[in-house]
Amino acid sequence: MTAGRFGGAGLLQRLRPVPVTAADLRRVADRVLPALATEGLVLGVTDDRADGPVLVVEEGERRARTPLRDLAEDMTDARVGATPEALAAALTAWVQARPVPDAAAAATGIAVLDWTDRSQSAVGWRIVVRRGPAALPWRPSAAADGRAVHAVRTAALGRAESVAGELRVEGPVALWSHPELPLLASAVLASPERLLARIAAAGLRMADPHVVVTPRSAVACADAGVAARLAGETGEACLRLPWRQLSQLRWT
Repeated sequence: MTAGRFGGAGLLQRLRPVPVTAADLRRVADRVLPALATEGLVLGVTDDRADGPVLVVEEGERRARTPLRDLAEDMTDARVGATPEALAAALTAWVQARPVPDAAAAATGIAVLDWTDRSQSAVGWRIVVRRGPAALPWRPSAAADGRAVHAVRTAALGRAESVAGELRVEGPVALWSHPELPLLASAVLASPERLLARIAAAGLRMADPHVVVTPRSAVACADAGVAARLAGETGEACLRLPWRQLSQLRWT
């Protein structure tokens, strides 16, 4: 469990953290969880003889049991404030960050490009599912066989082609961005020829098109020399690819 799963903390909490207790968390959970539960999402707190109160999360094939004492320690480490309002926000963020079930990926998954390794030296396709203000990655469960995974991926690539975005041409560079979630900008590369056509219609023609991919950021398209300069000047980790290599990218 990391601080990012609970949202940010104010300066006062970072300087003088007040320990979050399991009792504090249970009082908040009893109030917050019913509003977060849905027809397919079961949330609740049960008492365990060994672990005490345990937060139960069940959605499709995904099932998790987290002792509230462990969650309270994680929130304390993340400098979450011990007020009911701060705990409610942190608990809501924690629930929202739960793993994506197979059925959700099959129904609404979108293919995007993401890093394939920690060294950020290669990108590949990954399926994400929008949940509130975030897009969460899908990792197939043990129950998903090869045929099911292939079907989910195929559908996600199809949805990626219809993801809306904003095209902006600045001199020799075309920038494609997503207005709400930067991670979704790269979905447009599921249909690279359609993007080229849009860029040409906007007045920019490229003899040797390359793309500069920065996962979780806008996609930049330009001729080879310009793209190389862009990749060298950006302060973020990025990858420059010839247009022809887009069709060869693998799944992460």
